[in-house]
Amino acid sequence: MEVITTIFFFALGAVLASFIGVLAERIYTGEALFTGRSRCNSCNRQLTVLDLVPVFSWLVSRGRCRTCKASVPVLYAVSEALLGLLFVLSYLQFGLTLQTGILLLILCVLLFIVLYDLRHMIVPPVASVALVVLSSVYAVHTWSGMTLAQVCIVSGVVALGFFLLFALSRGRAMGLGDSPVALALSLVVGPQALAGLLFSFWAGAFIGIGILVSRPKGSRMGIEVPFVPFLALGYLFALFTQWNPLALTF
Repeated sequence: MEVITTIFFFALGAVLASFIGVLAERIYTGEALFTGRSRCNSCNRQLTVLDLVPVFSWLVSRGRCRTCKASVPVLYAVSEALLGLLFVLSYLQFGLTLQTGILLLILCVLLFIVLYDLRHMIVPPVASVALVVLSSVYAVHTWSGMTLAQVCIVSGVVALGFFLLFALSRGRAMGLGDSPVALALSLVVGPQALAGLLFSFWAGAFIGIGILVSRPKGSRMGIEVPFVPFLALGYLFALFTQWNPLALTF
């Protein structure tokens, strides 16, 4: 039974990730969000069921359209596998509880924000509001008493710090949309907020250095990288591992 439930959560996460990917691609473009068949972006062929099985279809087709052989971004398969894995981890760590249900909704909204930010370098305000609201509900349900008060204070300080980085750098060091995402994720991880923040900057620094090293010699073109994916990576790592290198507790 445990194996079946685990498979169900992975499949649910992967299917939802596939839909979220389409939503992030179509929203604000004038395309219908909930109607209309998916098509290949290169040859415009209408995709069939065999093309739309999360993760599996990408692996079988080796990341290419079956008709025109155009490359299909690996981000699609990675996001489907990742959300499926996060759904499984949420179930294994928190069980079949209301806390898990709220967390799964948060993960879905967070994935949408990450995918949209990677595509457009901006965080949709509506999605940010939804993430903060869901995270607030999660915090009230999960934390209580002094812990809840301390979590709210730390989360507010983190969000303020991101806003000041945006304001003082005039948007060059940090985007305005990073602040509400940091606030929401801090509310979710609670006592692990500072660890999550640290992991986020570590991930950003590590990948940023990798990008700089891989650049062609002599290139002076600036590179703009969204920070929200690093926030998601760092905070989720802190949530599911509960590792705090700062050894700070409430």
